[in-house]
Amino acid sequence: AKLGMTGVFPIWQRDTRELVESFVTLGFRARLCCVEGSKLDGSFVGRELDLSLVEDLPPGIDPCGENGEYHSFVYDGPIFRWPVEFETGIAVCRENRHYIDLIPAGSRQEGLVAAGIPPV
Repeated sequence: AKLGMTGVFPIWQRDTRELVESFVTLGFRARLCCVEGSKLDGSFVGRELDLSLVEDLPPGIDPCGENGEYHSFVYDGPIFRWPVEFETGIAVCRENRHYIDLIPAGSRQEGLVAAGIPPV
């Protein structure tokens, strides 16, 4: 607003179902890392953003999460030199928002070793 700019919603004024289908078809990969509990149940957090997830969305939920239904972490796709490696941690719910930890790959094991816990 300070720069005289305003957001245009939904994204680029395009059909968001078509947009998420293009996103997946182009080879991008994303994981839902936060889900708004008043709009989606906690079973969606941590899921891969793919066409199966889009089919499972209840009526009225924007496929791209444009109304605050979810936030995602994009970790691979055609513009990436290589995928961002990560591990999935635990899911928690705070103030009716469901979150899942996304941890840099290997850091959990390194943390266990640093704490004196033998690797499994």
